[in-house]
Amino acid sequence: MRWQGREGSKNVEDRRGLRGPVMGGGLLIVIIGAIFALLSGANPLQVMQQVGVQLQQQNAGQLADDADPHGQRPDDTLAEFSSVVFKDLEDVWNSLFPEHFNRPYQMPGLVLYDGNVETRGCGVAGSAVGPFYCGGDSKVYIDLSFFNELQTRFKAPGEFACAYVIAHEVGHHVQNQIGWLEKVQREQQTLSKVESNRLLVRLELQADFLAGVWAHHAQRMKGILESGDVESGLRAAAAVGDDTIMRNAGQRVVLDAFTHGSSEQRMKWFSLGLRTGDLNHLMDMFELPYDEL
Repeated sequence: MRWQGREGSKNVEDRRGLRGPVMGGGLLIVIIGAIFALLSGANPLQVMQQVGVQLQQQNAGQLADDADPHGQRPDDTLAEFSSVVFKDLEDVWNSLFPEHFNRPYQMPGLVLYDGNVETRGCGVAGSAVGPFYCGGDSKVYIDLSFFNELQTRFKAPGEFACAYVIAHEVGHHVQNQIGWLEKVQREQQTLSKVESNRLLVRLELQADFLAGVWAHHAQRMKGILESGDVESGLRAAAAVGDDTIMRNAGQRVVLDAFTHGSSEQRMKWFSLGLRTGDLNHLMDMFELPYDEL
């Protein structure tokens, strides 16, 4: 995939290396220090300032744990790659969205983290959940270690496979912008578990389609694709199909438990977006009978 040397997004927040529990514990230390100062007759403000300096030094040391002496991290190239892909997504949707929906596109944010992350709208999440979009704060969250898993655990190597993942999550942001996420959440409240899951499958397949639409127009605008990239993206779409994940986990494939779609479905809708780039197909996966998806 061609991405080197291009501009990255300005909407990327790098939280890699941050230690949430330490920061929470630091607040407790500050409070205890202030109480001690009051009881001992010392100046509470001065004590709090001294503790704050110590905590900053402690956190700075922790941030350096994963870095070499030059401040570099092993996943810095992936971070740069993600930022460039995110900029490509911004450029494509800033062009397509107003043209199709007759209103400006509100760009999402991208948060890079490792371990755990605190979101404003979706609570605290860990790396085990994989990349996700939080509609409450309009941000995509990615632990970059997932991209290594994509290659090793999911057997989907290649940079375009990683780009597909980012584009899928931004697809959820597009759904949020047009009010589709909220609509689906309202409808789920009136449905059985099976029907609710089927609605989620349609939503996920639509996000796959939107990822394909992005790739189609990014190729037209910037020539991002190289030989083998399409196959790489399709392998990634297949790798995260519910049936494939269930089989790899040694579980029986239960169709009614699907929430993201089968490998075949995910490849089909991603391919449609990639081949046509046509947003007039946006509602196809909601209008077709479920067994025809």
